[in-house]
Amino acid sequence: MATTYLVLVNNVLNELNESELTASNFSSSRGIQTAVKSFVLKAMHETYNALSEIPDLYISTSQTTNAGQRTYALPSAASPQSTDLAYRKMDWDTFRLVPKEIVTNGEFTSAISSWTTSSGTPAYNSGGNGRLRLNAAAAHQSLSTVKNKQYKIQVRLFDSSSAGTNLKVQVGTSAADTTNLNETISVSNFGEGKVLDTVFTASASTTFITLDNDASNNLDVDYVRISENISVKKLKYITYDDWNKRFLERDLTNSKSSQGSPECVYRTQNKEFGLSPVPDQSNYSIEYEYWKVHTDLSAHGDTIDLDDRFKDVITTRAKYYAYILRSDPQAAQMAYEEYKNQMQIIRSEYINSRVYMTDTRVH
Repeated sequence: MATTYLVLVNNVLNELNESELTASNFSSSRGIQTAVKSFVLKAMHETYNALSEIPDLYISTSQTTNAGQRTYALPSAASPQSTDLAYRKMDWDTFRLVPKEIVTNGEFTSAISSWTTSSGTPAYNSGGNGRLRLNAAAAHQSLSTVKNKQYKIQVRLFDSSSAGTNLKVQVGTSAADTTNLNETISVSNFGEGKVLDTVFTASASTTFITLDNDASNNLDVDYVRISENISVKKLKYITYDDWNKRFLERDLTNSKSSQGSPECVYRTQNKEFGLSPVPDQSNYSIEYEYWKVHTDLSAHGDTIDLDDRFKDVITTRAKYYAYILRSDPQAAQMAYEEYKNQMQIIRSEYINSRVYMTDTRVH
């Protein structure tokens, strides 16, 4: 159970032999109670500032490129994706260029939304991470594609009835059309599933993917993944000064020939990241990881981002400030030493990494 602001404050008040607060009088605290509330907030800020890379603050996100756009904003609230929060620290070594996934809800994590019924009654199956169940049924989805571009498609199928039934995978300019692809999948090793892994060339700007099982046996589609046939590429981090010396003239030249598939990423001086060369397409996806700014506490029921088993580090640091307020330097020093020991434990588990040798030579 997540530790609340009220619990943290009362833990400190108990150590000081002061009256606890309740949910009803938390907002109308007085005297030492109000001081402890502010001490808890101050202790929390110090702890998070010292532990910026803890897993509880981790977020992974992605940015879709725009052809000709060189720089992009670093994460703020709901930017670039709705699940994002303002960043505290970026992991610049995690930037990579990946092909953009064009299927919506192709993993069927919790529903089969975004898929349209072609025939029968497609259903949701909660097996695995979620699956699309087809029994004498078919479903399709329209996709935005680029004409004459090649796309990679993967479809994983399970035959839960062990009947050896074929699933038809059709890609074309309308539902059930086979202009671009017409494949069948059947599972022979029941329980393991089978993956269709192939490519097709889009013949229009709108392409339809259709999954069809016309037999009365259960076939479960585990996932459908379609993206442009582009290789994943790790982006090399360079400093802004390095970009300024080596690539500025090329990247700022107003010419299509100066654009291309990005190779490097750099941090600008205004909370953005830049790509070099400037992207020549609008269908690259730049994935990266970062650590967010922690959520501050205000109401009595607000909870900390830190794992519950480390909540004592906040109350210990808050006690230090309370003892300073009470002019008790000996107790304050004891609380400070306890805080340092607790921080070492957190760092050893969250921050310290195993050291090993690696060969970085290029073959």
